[in-house]
Amino acid sequence: MMTAREIRQAFLDFFASKAHKIVPSAPLVNKGDPTLMFTNAGMNQFKDYFLGNQTPDVRRIADTQKCLRVSGKHNDLEDVGYDGTHHTMFEMLGNWSFGDYFKEEAITWSWELLTDVLGLAKDRLYATVFEGDPAANIPPDDEALSLWLRFLPQEHILYGNKKDNFWEMGDTGPCGPCTEIHFDTRSDEERAKNPGRDLVNVDNSGVVEIWNNVFIQFNRKADKSLEPLPEQHVDTGMGFERLCMVLQEKKATYDTDIFSPFIQYIEKVSGKKYTFSYERSAKSDIAMRVISDHIRAIAFTIADGQLPGNSGAGYVIRRILRRAVRYYYSFLDIKQPFLHTLIPMLADAFSGAFPELKAQQAQVARIIESEETAFLNTLEKGLKRFDALDTSSGQIKGEDAFDLYDTFGFPIDLTQLLAQEANIPVDMVGFEAALQKQKERSRADAAKVVGDWLSVNDGEVKFEGYDTLMVEATKVLKYRTVKVKNQDQYQLVLQATPFYAESGGQVGDKGYLVIGADRINVLDTQKENDLIIHIVDEFPSNLSLPVKAVVDAEMREAVSANHSATHLMHAALHQILGQHATQKGQNVDSQRLRFDFNHYQKVTDAELRQIEDLVNEKIRANIPLEENRNMPIEEARDSGAMMLFGEKYGEVVRMITFDPSFSRELCGGTHIQATGQIGLFKILAEGAVAAGIRRIEAITATQAEAFVRSELRELDAIRSILKSKGEAARAVATLQDENKELRKEIERLVAAQALALKDGLIAKAETLNGVQFISARVPINDQAALKNLAAQIDHELGNAVIVFGAVINDKPMVMVTISKSLVEGKKLHAGNMVRELAKEIDGGGGGQANFASAGGKNAAGLDQAVAKAREMVLVL
Repeated sequence: MMTAREIRQAFLDFFASKAHKIVPSAPLVNKGDPTLMFTNAGMNQFKDYFLGNQTPDVRRIADTQKCLRVSGKHNDLEDVGYDGTHHTMFEMLGNWSFGDYFKEEAITWSWELLTDVLGLAKDRLYATVFEGDPAANIPPDDEALSLWLRFLPQEHILYGNKKDNFWEMGDTGPCGPCTEIHFDTRSDEERAKNPGRDLVNVDNSGVVEIWNNVFIQFNRKADKSLEPLPEQHVDTGMGFERLCMVLQEKKATYDTDIFSPFIQYIEKVSGKKYTFSYERSAKSDIAMRVISDHIRAIAFTIADGQLPGNSGAGYVIRRILRRAVRYYYSFLDIKQPFLHTLIPMLADAFSGAFPELKAQQAQVARIIESEETAFLNTLEKGLKRFDALDTSSGQIKGEDAFDLYDTFGFPIDLTQLLAQEANIPVDMVGFEAALQKQKERSRADAAKVVGDWLSVNDGEVKFEGYDTLMVEATKVLKYRTVKVKNQDQYQLVLQATPFYAESGGQVGDKGYLVIGADRINVLDTQKENDLIIHIVDEFPSNLSLPVKAVVDAEMREAVSANHSATHLMHAALHQILGQHATQKGQNVDSQRLRFDFNHYQKVTDAELRQIEDLVNEKIRANIPLEENRNMPIEEARDSGAMMLFGEKYGEVVRMITFDPSFSRELCGGTHIQATGQIGLFKILAEGAVAAGIRRIEAITATQAEAFVRSELRELDAIRSILKSKGEAARAVATLQDENKELRKEIERLVAAQALALKDGLIAKAETLNGVQFISARVPINDQAALKNLAAQIDHELGNAVIVFGAVINDKPMVMVTISKSLVEGKKLHAGNMVRELAKEIDGGGGGQANFASAGGKNAAGLDQAVAKAREMVLVL
């Protein structure tokens, strides 16, 4: 039986023998395409080839691609764990033709690999082809049918509908008919009873789809119409996990050697036995499948640079992580952080195919453990909140279920599970209504309608912004209108442009375009795959005229200074903190730079000074920029250039060097020509972002100069006030000491004043219902002194209810003290009393049974509050 490693390698070796170039997987987080949050198919990284925006260096490629389907149209998250084949992260084995071979070669090679190389039984294979779509004027795919008839009998070939046999990456983009290959995994006895063709595309039938050959011929436009692509392409995707299941003759993907070591480990830790059940599965079985699946999605996404967070891709990963925690907490009785312990095993398992996790396994484990710990704490609080819910209506209110979901991260099925155990129904109609309101608010906040690209001229985009800030005569290639919150936004793509598009954490350029008599402001420059998009404030009068493109030079210089400073700081971090302190993210604009990096403890003030001093030393050295724009990737790697995990590098890269012995990085951003142009580097803040990840914020150039001037002005003002020419810090320290002594003296005087009132208040005590009662408005402006006065009186009387009203720091306050002997025997509770009394001063508060206080806004109500206390004691 072939192992998973052997199966993966057999696929890659086969297509290498067919003159395919084997390329690495793209990162899971899709940074260059705003239409996709995650890489959800092998074709994502090649989208520009299909659209004709870019020409590939080679026409045939094969790879194994990490994919994530947990958001948008392709979302399998809620199915994971409940059957034997659904996953969040999975591997997609793929072979690609960019305008080279087409249907004949793709189908022939599919058959050869599956039957001759991998040895699958020919009589168990079925194929589907597209039946056509008359509404879109697309005929049936008879070409694919005739090709399959070379290998399969007619009864093993089926027509499929648009849902199954017309592949689309998203709402818009490249698409085309496809032919799916299915394998019948059932026993000979089952096959004899029921032909496999009747079970194709029937869930859990035993006939499993393993490969999809997509013939990309069209581009789906925003208006849902199709247009032919410039060239015909092949995009295939074979589910690696399903292929392993078939070849290893397993019932489910979770039974293969991809997942079984993880399930065995979970069994050992939890003490629960995995039963391999897929119909009416035990909760513990579902939990083990969820964990063994989810840990892959979580770990590889973090390794590719995406931290768990509260929005966007980060929120999706946090949600997956919390789903896994919820399953081991609820169904495996594991109450301590657990997921992170799987990382070493996972890193070893994929060290050959995806070495990025092995290289970062300690860091990834720390981040996951930190997230687990935080959510387990939240889970405990959420369970307490659940126990305290008002269920007097006979059900858990929909808004309460939504609060658990929104505030505590409780999936609704967890709330339903807890409710079921308590024999209380959940108002799901109310929950869905609250959830829908939130979605509507989110859609309103992010309302965006993207129109189709409309072509004006042919050509490929060329970026010239490394060498110039102005291009005299370029042309518009295409344009579109984007409606954001009902406001039209215009986007232009130029054939040649000096504008840098936002990428790698560096903000996009601003400036202007001159088109005929129009002078149009460029508000921002963004990137979509390999298109450089100029966002402009008005639409040109004539798109056919030549375009003069001019970048805002002052902004570019400031951004470039900050960006070059990040390179110097990155190198300084390595020298001072260690080689582990590598970049995990950055954000650079004209005002400041923000840089995230690996480090496991707070950077000390002394270390920050060393970092700052070293960067400024390199600035004063005025080191010239060395730039190599066309360096082979292997040569750059051999030179020791810094390469970042989660970035997709091509065969040829750009290397930026500031002194070969100090800073050498692969980078696509803009830079100053010599470090002296940075002027000055000043760190403003350092802090934690996530477990093992720190952030430094800093400024350079004119911003740093302005900051220093502002600090000096503030220091001069302090010296002037203190009448101190030199040692301002010592003078301030002296003032603080004097102030501390004066405060102590005031506190002594206030305490003495309060105690002076004690005897008079005790003399006015009256007996109500057998209780010594004192209530008064007292002239004390210190809460501690007021509390101490009540305690002194309570100590002397020992059987008292004491209510004070006072104005403290210009705000009214009511304080209630009840002797402990009364709390147990009487219906007296200071917290309950003070909440009622606080209404008189337009406030609120609370506390324990023997002591409570409340603040308010209306000092005029203090007398009424004091009087009301007497009435409350009278009715006991």
